[in-house]
Amino acid sequence: MAGLTAASSRTPAKTAIARDFGAASKTYNPAARLQRYMGQVMVDQLLEQGCLPEAGAGCQVLDLGCGTGWFTGQLAEMVGGPESSVTGADLSPGMLDYARAAGAPGTHWLVADAESLPLEDNSLDLVFSNLMIQWCSDSSGVLAECRRVLRPGGRLFISTLLDGTLDELRIAWYRADPEHEHVNRFESEAAFRSQALEVLPEPRISTESITLDYPSPLALLAELKAIGAGFKGSSRRRHATAPGRLRAMCHHYPKGSDGQVYATYKAAWLTCRLPY
Repeated sequence: MAGLTAASSRTPAKTAIARDFGAASKTYNPAARLQRYMGQVMVDQLLEQGCLPEAGAGCQVLDLGCGTGWFTGQLAEMVGGPESSVTGADLSPGMLDYARAAGAPGTHWLVADAESLPLEDNSLDLVFSNLMIQWCSDSSGVLAECRRVLRPGGRLFISTLLDGTLDELRIAWYRADPEHEHVNRFESEAAFRSQALEVLPEPRISTESITLDYPSPLALLAELKAIGAGFKGSSRRRHATAPGRLRAMCHHYPKGSDGQVYATYKAAWLTCRLPY
């Protein structure tokens, strides 16, 4: 969920990403409030824009960064038919094991790196990717791969998080422990727009600031851990954060008048249709 695309020294190793998300496979779905919302926005767009084939028509779909397969199953139901196929691809074998066990029969599962997809050129009608690209060190490369595998007329639906996400947590940690980072870095909106324009034909990007509530900063940290989205930067502490620093972070985290704490997520959705 949280991602890094800035300096290479802050980019998490792919093995760490795969490991952490795989370890979170069983706790992910109940905690994935933001993921469900942002993915559902794209599902609704698919339906509203008439992007799916008529009954009986074939459609080749890729859910890129499918995680537990929550939306892979929905996509399979939406494009069902003997001529259609849906593939869920993820970097984490652990996530795919969970998705395969819970997924609909007939769905294909693929361990794959989004920056180098083992798929043929012009082989897909739809690439759907929910909150995955922010984990990649080369966002432009991922967009280029999506364009490569899409057929003429194919559609791309991507959601991501941008700079400003979790700023409340970032500031609280800085005040408590200024010598270490604790929150993942995110691409700026300007940089993401620039990358999309360089790679894709007439991409459309919409943004929204989403606020989620939590009973405490510790509950926020627990949710991030449950979805495998804890801090993965190379500058993270090698040992557990001292209780005193954790208490200091909680003290500095702003509280609402209702006693809750709030976290801001800067959401973005990208859609694109390739020309015929």
